[in-house]
Amino acid sequence: MSPKAVLFDFSGTLFRIEPAERWLRAALGAAGVAADDAACTRYAAALERAGALPGGAFPERVPEWLDEMWRTRDRGAERHRAAYTALARLVPLPWPDAVYDALYERHMAPAAWEPYPDAAAVLRGLRERDVRVGVVSNIGWDLRPVFRAHGLDAYVDAYTLSCEHGVQKPDPRLFRAACEALGQAPQDVLMVGDDRRADGGAAALGCGYFPVDHLPAGERPDGLRPVLGLVG
Repeated sequence: MSPKAVLFDFSGTLFRIEPAERWLRAALGAAGVAADDAACTRYAAALERAGALPGGAFPERVPEWLDEMWRTRDRGAERHRAAYTALARLVPLPWPDAVYDALYERHMAPAAWEPYPDAAAVLRGLRERDVRVGVVSNIGWDLRPVFRAHGLDAYVDAYTLSCEHGVQKPDPRLFRAACEALGQAPQDVLMVGDDRRADGGAAALGCGYFPVDHLPAGERPDGLRPVLGLVG
């Protein structure tokens, strides 16, 4: 039987965060700081290695004192901000302290996110097939403004965010809440996401799972399109 509803992950699935250097430049601009190109390139690379860009690369190393906060970062807004700001502060920046806060603020801006090329078409196609759509995300802030700014909010029936429920994927409680928000039993729901462990955890509840690759938007033009074939 075809799924009656589809759950999508956010980062790396429907949207991709901007490159680290653009992120840093935007934060510097917001903080009123001027920096030369060489410095931006060098420090953006260091911040990326530290894992300071939410939605970007994972940290190469998490200090022991930060490990527990990092593993549970998506359970609440304050914890999320603290974890990522701590990672950013592992990189000594030659600019005012305000830049660290500006970096965190920037990643929540709709302009920092780009929908994958086929996201709108797939979401629209599901709506035309009367398939309900939900977004279930491990995240520490309200992503709804991103969907609204990019014109995709009209295709989403429900959002289930870890920071609003106090649990994060692959905890089945979050997937159960997402299924309930769509009014569907887990066996009638397909989960789509880039993280085989976190998103694939939906299978333990009885959901189907379709993986996509976490790639830059330009390198994955049609990774979501097969979903339309799975719903008939």
